[in-house]
Amino acid sequence: MVLKVYGIAASRASRPLWLLEELGVPYERVPVDYRTGATRQAEMLAINPNGHIPALDDEGIIVWESMACTLYLARKYASHGGLNLGAQNLTEEAELLRWSFWVMTEVEKDALSVLMHRMAMPAERRDARLAEQAEKRLAVPLRVLEAHLATRPWLAGDRFTVADVNVASIVSWIRPAPQVLAVFPAVSDWLQRCLDRPAQRRVRTMASAESKIA
Repeated sequence: MVLKVYGIAASRASRPLWLLEELGVPYERVPVDYRTGATRQAEMLAINPNGHIPALDDEGIIVWESMACTLYLARKYASHGGLNLGAQNLTEEAELLRWSFWVMTEVEKDALSVLMHRMAMPAERRDARLAEQAEKRLAVPLRVLEAHLATRPWLAGDRFTVADVNVASIVSWIRPAPQVLAVFPAVSDWLQRCLDRPAQRRVRTMASAESKIA
């Protein structure tokens, strides 16, 4: 059985898709689109009763929640194709976990507000005030990330890992407010290096194709 990824690339499914593209692991993408109500259909609810994407079906092992998906995949395919995106020891495991949970609790909500109100939503629905408030709050966690990246190239250890995938996938939502990231040069440099990776470019191409279809 081939690993199945449920979801479209223009969603949080981009995270496990990015990881799989990095590793070169064969997978089948089942393009369930949240915009059409497909996540609430019986077939999808049998995979994820919460009615959300992404979800993985790895030979009967079902995983939902995007961060859980990436952490699971990084552990299972720890040295696939000579690329190890998972932890090599307990110290690295702690780094992967703390940064993945940190970005969800400290950054995601406000980063999503910036993305939606600066770019993603139709212009008539955007609220500049909400975007500005989120941008101000983001300065606090971004200072933490800047201090960490000021002395190292990647989040965990000296190589690109699943932690970089998880954190960059959310920090990238702040790009519609370039003045926010401009204050944090180490974060900006790290984010650009993450987004320039061929695997991430392939996922963005998938997302762009889906947007044209929609």
